[in-house]
Amino acid sequence: MCGIAGYIAAAQHVELDSALRHMAAALAHRGPDDEGFFQAVTRDGARRVGLAHRRLSIIDLSTEHQPMSNDDGSVQIVFNGEIYNFPSLRDELAAKGYAFHTRSDTETIVRAYEEWGPDCVTRFRGMFAFAIWDANRERLLLARDRYGKKPLFIYEADGLLLFGSEIKALLAVPGVPRRVDHGALWDYFAYRYVPAPATLLAGIRKLMPGSYLVCERGSVT
Repeated sequence: MCGIAGYIAAAQHVELDSALRHMAAALAHRGPDDEGFFQAVTRDGARRVGLAHRRLSIIDLSTEHQPMSNDDGSVQIVFNGEIYNFPSLRDELAAKGYAFHTRSDTETIVRAYEEWGPDCVTRFRGMFAFAIWDANRERLLLARDRYGKKPLFIYEADGLLLFGSEIKALLAVPGVPRRVDHGALWDYFAYRYVPAPATLLAGIRKLMPGSYLVCERGSVT
């Protein structure tokens, strides 16, 4: 179990640079072995992006520090989970000419994204939630496995997009409201759970299982 968090926002949200560490600290129990951060501003200076990772070491213990990047640093990833078929994907991508520097499934996701873009998610067999920042395309990709075993929560407002493995990571950002969603509360009383994509907090939702979100140049799909 690891934890991921991050944001993409208009450039004036400078307070997010410090808030990112608070988001990661809220997930420390998910990943006590390591932490890592990436922050950048888009070429035109219009948007800021940040990624955070808390790691529980399982595979390739010595070299899988995250965020992990491609060779030129233009693609950055934070990843929670396991890709079961990464050895075969790694072989397929190596045959296409991609060089690998670790034995990790994380690097395989990076190379798969370089080859197939967001469609790379259709190749993965496993349990996962990840975020990829593509600086060249100014694209943030969030993805979640088909059964939703690995969680990913999202908050959007006024040009700000936050994501995290747990809601408490989003609440670590100043200004994120803590209001009960009364419709979701009634659902909880009726069904003993909150049907996705809602959560008990208004404005915070789950990325649906088997789904991905793309935020590219300020447009979210």
